[in-house]
Amino acid sequence: MKLKVFFAVLACKLSRVAIRLLGRGGTDFPGRIALKLCPNLLGELAKNVTTMIVTGTNGKTTTSRMIEQSWADAGISYFANKSGANLLSGVTAEFAMHASLFGKCRYTHALIESDEAAFKTISTFVDAKAVVVTNLFRDQLDRYGEVTHTLENIKIGISHSPNATLCLNADDSLCTSIHDDFENPVIFFGVNTPIYTSRVEELSDAPYCIRCKSEYVYDYVTYGHLGSYRCPKCGYCRPQTDVAVAKVVSSDAEQSTVVFRIGEAEYEAKINLPGGYNIYNACAAMAAGQAMGLDAATTAKSLSEFACGFGRMEKFEIGGTDVRMILIKNPAGCNQVLNFLTQIREPFVFVACLNDRAQDGKDVSWIWDVDFERLCEMGDTLREIYVSGVRADDMALRFAYAGFPTNRIHVVKDYKALCEQSASHKLPVYMMPTYTAMLALRQTISKTYGYKNFWE
Repeated sequence: MKLKVFFAVLACKLSRVAIRLLGRGGTDFPGRIALKLCPNLLGELAKNVTTMIVTGTNGKTTTSRMIEQSWADAGISYFANKSGANLLSGVTAEFAMHASLFGKCRYTHALIESDEAAFKTISTFVDAKAVVVTNLFRDQLDRYGEVTHTLENIKIGISHSPNATLCLNADDSLCTSIHDDFENPVIFFGVNTPIYTSRVEELSDAPYCIRCKSEYVYDYVTYGHLGSYRCPKCGYCRPQTDVAVAKVVSSDAEQSTVVFRIGEAEYEAKINLPGGYNIYNACAAMAAGQAMGLDAATTAKSLSEFACGFGRMEKFEIGGTDVRMILIKNPAGCNQVLNFLTQIREPFVFVACLNDRAQDGKDVSWIWDVDFERLCEMGDTLREIYVSGVRADDMALRFAYAGFPTNRIHVVKDYKALCEQSASHKLPVYMMPTYTAMLALRQTISKTYGYKNFWE
């Protein structure tokens, strides 16, 4: 086994170096090579490494970056798969790159973002100390199936993690149900107050009680199917939170300030990314800090200092124009971007890039479940819309049906031209790409305007 580990790690390291010399990421393929040589490599490399796994539908990467900052501030020796390679091969590659040729990890801790479908496999090799489940929403039906199938995948993963403390979203009835099937210690996190003064229209992915199938009643909704839910028939309801957002002090286009409550103690924190969904991500990070035994004040302070993940509310400057890139991949996430945009009062330009490749989900019909009509109600605040990507014409049609004037909808397939034209209005630009469009668009921005590559 030691010989297999040696050659697998060596192959992984050499192949990444070669791929990087070609100007590519090398975040996944080296792991595939290593697993061919040693199928149990991840299990060997993860031994004696204290590992936290972050999974769920939306918010995995940003939550991981928040947790990472808290670990850095606490002086923890760690590595993380910050490039976003969250399948078995990508996670294996990260462990190999941070290990000696003989398989000994150079760090005591690992922070691993895991694809929700891959979690059940990754967890067979990694004995996690903690598992954070951000939320569960309908996502890429051709890949994940219905949301209940995603829930079952995560439950399988947790069944492989008997020693893990679970950090579960109390406001998500699907997440909460995980607690019923396992004896693992649980930290429930949630938001004890509405986030938005007004919300876009959304379809609930979990309108009915997971136990008796009666329709939930909500005392308040934060977004989607998240909020203070209860079943009037069987009594299933939102559990008491261990870590909660007690108050949203302020929220604007750059950041939010909230008050967290943990037991009887309160901690005011500035979250250096805007959007209600990032308030949830911050709450998950606070819960993760509790699972690791970190000082809550240190964790709260780190929320104002972390670096966002690539494409996740990431900021650029193009020709003197401020540009913010916001990854989307499903109706729930897209509607939260719209909730954020509709709070903006200054004029801006909007860019939507829609692809239908495997990593995006080939079925793009979900764009018709998004309340783009709310954007059109913004009037002159939303000056121009640019659409791009493989399915740019579908996106243009969706905006036309939403009621946006067709003379202000521009189809631009070339990403360099897209950047130049959208920034030429000298107004803030908000770009909303799907995953593969984000990678291509970001590569164009990196090469043209001198920004770092996504894996750096």
